[in-house]
Amino acid sequence: MAAPFETAWEPAFANDLAEAQPECFGPTKNTRRRQRIMAVQARIIAGLIAGVAALSPAIAAASEVNIYSYRKEHLIRPLLDAFTEASGIKVNLISGKAEALLVRLKSEGMNSPADVLLTVDAGRLIQAKKAGVLQPIRSEALEAAIPAQYRDPEGYWYGLAARARIIFYAKDRVASEELSTYEDLADPKWKNRICIRSSTNVYNQSLLASLIAHHGVEKAEEWAKGVVANMARKPQGGDRDQIKAVAAGECDIAIANTYYYARMLKSKEESERKATEKVSPFWPNQNGRGAHVNISGAGVTKSAKNRANAIKLLEFLVSDEAQKIYAEVVNEYPVKPGVAISETIASLGRFKVDPLNLAALAEHQAEAVRIFDRAGWR
Repeated sequence: MAAPFETAWEPAFANDLAEAQPECFGPTKNTRRRQRIMAVQARIIAGLIAGVAALSPAIAAASEVNIYSYRKEHLIRPLLDAFTEASGIKVNLISGKAEALLVRLKSEGMNSPADVLLTVDAGRLIQAKKAGVLQPIRSEALEAAIPAQYRDPEGYWYGLAARARIIFYAKDRVASEELSTYEDLADPKWKNRICIRSSTNVYNQSLLASLIAHHGVEKAEEWAKGVVANMARKPQGGDRDQIKAVAAGECDIAIANTYYYARMLKSKEESERKATEKVSPFWPNQNGRGAHVNISGAGVTKSAKNRANAIKLLEFLVSDEAQKIYAEVVNEYPVKPGVAISETIASLGRFKVDPLNLAALAEHQAEAVRIFDRAGWR
């Protein structure tokens, strides 16, 4: 490799020396000495350039972090852009379905380029931990910002924002006084009046797992059978669809996550905004344990090549700046105490939270699926 600067001064200097010596005498001792020095300098500079070239891939890798994400890009892009601006670390994002991303991580093994798995619901993070695709990390910043109930006790995953799974009811057909608890939804008075998603939905699996944790398998199964008997239609669609069905008169009450309703409140689609005018949120179990709350969260992958950057990203996501973005843009509740919520989610009202540690759901998730099957919840 040619030495740098050779067009600037080295050749010219060498030519001047050559022209200054009579040809009959040949190069002088000083001339030979200078030429040897310049040759050594050229080799040193060439070696330095080669060394930098060899290190450049490592330098590039040190300034990036790779994410596999179930979250929709338009929701988390403001968070990732803020992280890059604050840290200088480039974020590479691959989005996909939660199940597909987990299968991909398992098949790629230690060759996976992913450093972080970003997803929703503790149930999915628990599945990823069981699949062996995450590694434990310890961070004082994460442990200080995130209440213990929203993180894995072994450090495999951390909750970054919270959402509640609550009841939504038709204002013109249901009085709030008629509602009370999740358990009450199995009462025959709600026959043909409930809309809810499929049992394959992890949000419902986590809700049922929490009921198992509180009441045991037998009572949880009785509840599931009672809700099935009270369904107004076969489970179908997503959480928005349940709220819309209540507004359309297909059912009187539904179960859905709070952030879906919050998004509908400020939706660009007039039909969604009008649907929220006919439907109100209700916080269950306020005279008892409190409403079921779950998380969106993340873990560092077992294969992470940029582990330090992955931890920096998670730590940034529980900073005051990022938690405010979660509230304003994603319409979720900050997990970090003391961070203000947005006006939109504040309009849903204050509520008491079920203190159940979400890691406990791991013990009951498989049983929840079996209960759904036995109850005929499709």
